[in-house]
Amino acid sequence: MLLNSIHSAKDIKKIPKGAYTRLASEIREFLVKKLSVSGGHLASNLGVVELTMALFLSFRLPKDKIIWDVGHQSYTHKILSGRKDAFDELRQYKGLSGFPKTQESPCDAFNTGHSSTSISAGLGLVRAAQIAGREEYVVSVIGDGALTGGMAYEALNNASQIKRNFIMVLNDNTMSISPNVGGISRYLSTIRTGSSYHRLKKNVLEFLERIPLLGDPLIDSIKQAKEGIKQMLIPGMFFENMGITYLGPVDGHNIKQLCRVFKEAKKLNQAVLIHVLTQKGKGYGPAEENPEAFHGVGAFDIVSGASKKIKEHPDYSDVFSDSLCELARQDGRITAITAAMPEGTGLKAFSQQFPERFFDVGIAEAHGVTFAAGLAAGGLRPVVAVYSSFLQRAFDQIVHDVCIQNLPVLFAVDRAGLVGADGDTHQGIFDISFLGCIPNMTIMAPKNAAELRAMLSFGLELGQPAAIRYPRGKAYESLGQFRSPIVYGKGEMLFEESEIAILALGSMVSTGEHIREKLKKKGHSCSLANARFAKPVDFEMVDRLCASHQYLLLLEENVKRGGFGETVASYIEKKGYDVKVTAVHIPDAYVEHGDVSLLRKALKIDSDSVMERLREEFGL
Repeated sequence: MLLNSIHSAKDIKKIPKGAYTRLASEIREFLVKKLSVSGGHLASNLGVVELTMALFLSFRLPKDKIIWDVGHQSYTHKILSGRKDAFDELRQYKGLSGFPKTQESPCDAFNTGHSSTSISAGLGLVRAAQIAGREEYVVSVIGDGALTGGMAYEALNNASQIKRNFIMVLNDNTMSISPNVGGISRYLSTIRTGSSYHRLKKNVLEFLERIPLLGDPLIDSIKQAKEGIKQMLIPGMFFENMGITYLGPVDGHNIKQLCRVFKEAKKLNQAVLIHVLTQKGKGYGPAEENPEAFHGVGAFDIVSGASKKIKEHPDYSDVFSDSLCELARQDGRITAITAAMPEGTGLKAFSQQFPERFFDVGIAEAHGVTFAAGLAAGGLRPVVAVYSSFLQRAFDQIVHDVCIQNLPVLFAVDRAGLVGADGDTHQGIFDISFLGCIPNMTIMAPKNAAELRAMLSFGLELGQPAAIRYPRGKAYESLGQFRSPIVYGKGEMLFEESEIAILALGSMVSTGEHIREKLKKKGHSCSLANARFAKPVDFEMVDRLCASHQYLLLLEENVKRGGFGETVASYIEKKGYDVKVTAVHIPDAYVEHGDVSLLRKALKIDSDSVMERLREEFGL
């Protein structure tokens, strides 16, 4: 097996050229086999096997640098750089990350996890090498989906000025997670299908080369006119007009062609963009037929492609989806915005039922938020559905365009809290902190599925900026007997006793319920309150709990700094209440990848860890 001979980045260069196809096949078989057990990003990785092989053949890793935009397509890169044997622990706690990590290998030049950053990072590495006097190549690999993000264009604008080699590879598979939308997608489609220029160029050069003596001088002369030919035959020539040399399109599954174009690109002392065409999911039938479903997968059956995990209960995204569609049927002002993730955020059904009120803005969270502000200013009720970690990318727009104007934009903050296997770039553990510091922003967190529905309806009628944060995974149904109406800034008392009070927010209410049960078994009297609002905090409820309990336990799934617990603890200290306070939260640190239950235990926010802490601190 050829794959067994790959132990470092240099080893692929020892493989005979005639065996490249076989090696690519072995890599695909390996990926399908391993990910059928562990899950991960499958379709995107199957699509870049030959591209990655060509990069390793053409460059000298780790001296030369490759930056993978987002990084979810770096599995072949990890295999070829000697990490094949670590794939049994892919995306598991303390195991191999699903994204590039500089601490894993010197071949990982830059940590990535979010979209549209690779050109900026690559340009920085080029300038750093130039200043330091190092001779090295830098390659940024960016997908056509990532080109829907504005940051990529800021970087392209800057890169056009460079007078040093910088290679950008545009991996064009017509997809991000879902099919791409918008003008850049149409533009790239035009290039893919507009072969007139390339066919003419090939025919002219072949004809001229056959003319004795005059052929080469004529070729040199006609090259001077190539800009006019390109302008005439390829619509826009967007990249060339910016001053970036454009090469392509190139077959992204032809290693010989790829190596040849990389060789040519290395000769240029300027920014060059190589347009590579690939097929997402290539080599595995189910992924080829449904690349969106196989973008990120759990364990699956290799033969059929069917998931091994049977979904028995709706998750919070499903509840959000059903509730929003129901509300939209009653209110024609409701619109929905996603940043290239209609499936992940639960907006697929909305897009089908209300296509005229659904907007996929591409991977452009900042634009999406300001666009929503415009919709709100026009009298509509926009809902921005976005993962917590991706909402970070639009902080200024939330402040400047939504909250300063106090516009009624509702943020459905999915994947709030720990998300698991995607790791530190995707954990949604900062949103309470960064949203909480913004005037005019309201932050809610439901204890269960029913409360999410109620908060969604409440938030749409609030008439001001609001966010509802909810976790990934199964929608919690317990405590369904408690359904008091949502009142602005007010919590909900679930069980009122004495001695110990638990004030929990959102996903941690279920943890609070388990802690209460354990404390009751030990003979303690224990109250449980559902905070509902992270901002504004229900300080009247805090007063009430402090007045009638000796101990107060605060629970949240957010970092400490700027979080719910810090706000409440500071208030209690200022008021001088005689109550012992323990705040349970995620440490002010980045959290690695791993199963959520293992992460909760490692971070000591699970019920058993909290019980141990209460025993150690208070002897309870």
